[in-house]
Amino acid sequence: MPTIHLPERCGVMLLPDCTLFPHGGLPLHIFEPRYRRMLEEALEGDCFFAVARLTGEECADPAHCTAPVGTIGLVRASHEQGDGTSQLLLHGVMRMRFTEWHHDRPYPSASVEPVISFFTPEEQSAAAMKTLRGAVEDAIRPLPDEVKAGVFALLDRADEPGLMTDIVCQQFIHEPDLRQHLLEMESVGARIPVICEYLRLASAAAGGD
Repeated sequence: MPTIHLPERCGVMLLPDCTLFPHGGLPLHIFEPRYRRMLEEALEGDCFFAVARLTGEECADPAHCTAPVGTIGLVRASHEQGDGTSQLLLHGVMRMRFTEWHHDRPYPSASVEPVISFFTPEEQSAAAMKTLRGAVEDAIRPLPDEVKAGVFALLDRADEPGLMTDIVCQQFIHEPDLRQHLLEMESVGARIPVICEYLRLASAAAGGD
């Protein structure tokens, strides 16, 4: 996506067992009054807010009940219903670390800083992408051809390992704790064997071996 200016502070939606990856899409139904206010202010401003995973029951200070890393997203489409609730699509943009939680808004709000992914050594990026793609191909082999074609079209969008890992995580990793763990991993190279092993085990459990 084109270069965009990310805010240093934003509203944050706290959700149980929900992890959004960069470049992924998250459909949301906004019905709580606090989040309706958050969405209203986001749409009046830069259209950004973040998603944070609750690690337990929600508490007064989100620092004590949320994961330290979430994803800031851009509202791509929003439709307000007649009852004041909204259906929207949030597009994940970047991993963010929540550095300070604020209590001056009716909704959760935090100062954030980008979490930058890295892959080293750079000359092995093509081989790493080939390995990950091969693991996905093995996992989806039993699926219909049209489904596989859609998956390959997604993978073809990736021109570097970090983007490919995020696409695969968003689409194929379903275990909430593992999703959050992978979101927090800054090393792309470290993510790939974890993803491949998950896909291998999932394929074996489904009879893919």
